[in-house]
Amino acid sequence: MISAYSQYAWLIPLFPLLSFLILTAVGRQLKEAGAYISIVAVFASFVVSLLIFIERLGGQIEDYTWNKLQWINLGTFSLNMGFEITNLNALMLVIVTLVSLLVNLYSKGYMEGDERINVFFSYIALFTFSMLGLVISENLLELYIFWELVGVCSFLLVGFWYFKPEARAAAKKAFIVTRIGDVGLLIAILLLFWAMPNHALDFTSIHNAFTSGKISGDITTWIAILIFVGAIGKSGQFPLHTWLPDAMEGPTPISALIHAATMVAAGVYLVARTFDIFQASPAALTVVACIGGFTAIFAAVIGTAQNDIKRILAYSTVSQLGYMMMALGIGTTVAYTAGIFHLFTHAFFKALLFLGAGSVIHAVHTQDIHEMGGIGSKMKITAWTFGIGALALSGIPPLSGFWSKDAILAEAYANNPLLFWIGLIAAFFTAFYMSRLFFLVFLGKPRHQAHVHESPATMTLPLIVLAVLAVVAGFVFTPFSPWLGTWLTGHEAEEHASGMVMILSTLAGVAGIGLGYLVFVKRSIPSDAVSSRAPWVYRLLNRKFYIDEIYDTIIVKPLKGLGIVLHLFDEYIVDGIVKLASYSVVGIGRIGSRLQNGQVQSYGLMTLLGLIILVLALAGRRFIHVG
Repeated sequence: MISAYSQYAWLIPLFPLLSFLILTAVGRQLKEAGAYISIVAVFASFVVSLLIFIERLGGQIEDYTWNKLQWINLGTFSLNMGFEITNLNALMLVIVTLVSLLVNLYSKGYMEGDERINVFFSYIALFTFSMLGLVISENLLELYIFWELVGVCSFLLVGFWYFKPEARAAAKKAFIVTRIGDVGLLIAILLLFWAMPNHALDFTSIHNAFTSGKISGDITTWIAILIFVGAIGKSGQFPLHTWLPDAMEGPTPISALIHAATMVAAGVYLVARTFDIFQASPAALTVVACIGGFTAIFAAVIGTAQNDIKRILAYSTVSQLGYMMMALGIGTTVAYTAGIFHLFTHAFFKALLFLGAGSVIHAVHTQDIHEMGGIGSKMKITAWTFGIGALALSGIPPLSGFWSKDAILAEAYANNPLLFWIGLIAAFFTAFYMSRLFFLVFLGKPRHQAHVHESPATMTLPLIVLAVLAVVAGFVFTPFSPWLGTWLTGHEAEEHASGMVMILSTLAGVAGIGLGYLVFVKRSIPSDAVSSRAPWVYRLLNRKFYIDEIYDTIIVKPLKGLGIVLHLFDEYIVDGIVKLASYSVVGIGRIGSRLQNGQVQSYGLMTLLGLIILVLALAGRRFIHVG
């Protein structure tokens, strides 16, 4: 059966694009009203996305593809553009449009009074258009175009407050680091174009080629790993994770948008969308699983020693993306479902946490958690909703994060016990740093009671909606109701129900929260126990294992040195040769112009000299000939 609504999916990215064009053209005249155009546009996209999603839930709906727009026609090769709707991207459309809608609504209150507010909303509209275009792309080259546009938009949004040096530096860093991954993706597309029958790049042809075994061997592994390199850049996996925490220099709503359901999710979505290629290469799956598992625990450990509320959540995002990649790398149908399921639940509770952090920053005007404290009594909605998000992220049942994290750990336990223990330890650290954050910010000694007040309704309403979703979203895929896996993959995808995994994952979360309670509430364990006894450990974690410093030493400074050498070569050698040639021509011209002065005496003298030279030359030649 063909979906009646899928044929209108092109409207979903169109609405934000129109919003961007209107705000860019007449934004200044609209003043504060420009925000409503962006909100209405994303709401329209959300409605169409929801209609498509609900219809696909209702029965066996065929994938819908429209690719009648011919873009390239060279001889026998033709590349068409269009859009495609599957169960996977129907789910992604709902996630992206819903989170974008809530972020737009929240931004109306958060950015109020900013003189460039309409520019801000135009950037969000362009960003949303780019992400939605990426999601529904019909072929890999079209996806790459939107992929790059997402990167450009992230540069604009992270550097929105360009008058701050930190924001400018963070924007450039995000743009440059993600470009490294994008080069890998581009090479993968070129290899795929060379290897595919008829050079087809549409996802249907890719699926058929790799599932039928038409493409196999080392080329498959290279294509898969290079695609993953692209995903590493966008999804902040080690070693290209360094841009993502620095992106916190942008406005907090942008942090929520980038870190919850859009840009960072694009990398996970890319691997899921091309999963047939990865399944054809066990080596590539191993690489994905190992890097994902390492990133999960690496970022979780760093998060325990950060003091900026947004950077703690940023490292949490890196860690959770590691979980998703680890699940996809396990390679089974259920693990694939678990990875997408965690992407689904993470979008809600992470957006909730970032927007909750923005509500706190809006009230206390600082991001240092040690300068906060005791604000829970004054900001009850923010405190309760943030607490729900923190518990969901910590994997406490029955919240959504518990079910999605448990699904990943259960598959890891069944297929790779090492990854299971890595994931479990990362879960413990996650619960600890989230309890540390919550207790220091909302409990403890009051520091800002005089002026702290709850945020306006435009900011608290999205928090309430996301808190509800953080509670209920997990029930779509449990050991007792595994329908999401069957719906996503078309195959039976029942989760490995393991009581021991459930107990261990719950204990890890409870133990992390309990340790945080003992350290930061009861004070029975000194908060400086590590920093005083092993200061080098705390310094190592606080400085993020000195990854930025290492990159600066081995990459940035040598490249700057090379740039200086090339600049000097260009200025003194290349420019010197060019200048010598130009000066020589100019000098000869000046000599010639002096000779051509219009005086008969000069012309006669030159003629006489020329005649003498000619006679001497002829005489010399005759003398040589006679001799």
